[in-house]
Amino acid sequence: MEKPKPVFNRRIFWDINFDNLDYDLRSSFVIERVFERGDVEDIRQCRRYYGDEAVKQALVKAKWLPLKSIYLASALFNNSLEDYRCYILAQSNPLHFQY
Repeated sequence: MEKPKPVFNRRIFWDINFDNLDYDLRSSFVIERVFERGDVEDIRQCRRYYGDEAVKQALVKAKWLPLKSIYLASALFNNSLEDYRCYILAQSNPLHFQY
């Protein structure tokens, strides 16, 4: 029996052909994009479809996520910010001072 596909808002995937998106083949891309641009319902759909462990692993290995997404993932999965690759990369490459 096949799992029902998640129902995401099309605005999350505005720059690709949404109808041809393979949720299983491109799982890391989908998970990162949902946590970057999705709302609460999109994140619930993502967690339901992929499972918490797969979502956690995809986010831990992500090269870039906004800081708010890292904080959300850290709170959801009860782990440290230092577990996230993108957080470590952001700390080692500080932004220029904004006047």
